Amino acid sequence: MSTIFHLVRGSADDLAFIMATERLDGYDRLVGRWEESRHRAAFVDGSHAYFIGYDGPTPIGFVLLRFWNALERTTLVRRVAVVSPGQGQGRRLLAAVVARAFQETDVHRLVIGLFPDNLRARRMYEAIGFQAEGISRGSAYFGGEYRDELVMSLLRPDWTRSQPPE
Repeated sequence: MSTIFHLVRGSADDLAFIMATERLDGYDRLVGRWEESRHRAAFVDGSHAYFIGYDGPTPIGFVLLRFWNALERTTLVRRVAVVSPGQGQGRRLLAAVVARAFQETDVHRLVIGLFPDNLRARRMYEAIGFQAEGISRGSAYFGGEYRDELVMSLLRPDWTRSQPPE
C-alpha cells in the first residue's frame, strides 16, 4: 500500500520534530540548527513560515522560509532538512513548498544559499529549477567561521513555464 505525500504549515506543535531533524548527523555543518527560543520567536514574528512534509502519517522533513509573502516579493529558503537524505524526500518536499509559495503569495523570487561543496543539495535545487547566480563571499557565519555561499534563485516566470498545462 503506497502512502500519500502531503504538506502542512508547521506550528510550534511541530518543534520537537523540527529540532530533532535539524540535529541529525551532518546537518550541523550543512544546514545549521537553532535553539528552541529562536524557533519559537520565528513562529510568531510574521516573517517566517515552516512547512512539514508527510508521507502518509509520518513526517519526513521540513522547510523553513524567511520573508514569507514579503512586500519585496523575495523569499529566502532558509533551511531544508529531511529525516532520510538521499531518497528523494528533499526534492519532493522543496518542490511542494516552492509550488505553495508561488500559488499562495505574490513572491517573484525564491533564493537559497548553500555551501559550494554541497553538491547533493545543488543538484536537488537545480532539478527543481533553481539557477546558480554566484558566490557570496563570507556571507554565512556558521560554526564560528565565515563561509562563502553559492546563491541560487528561482523566479516566478521560470517556475510558471515549467508547470504542465492545466
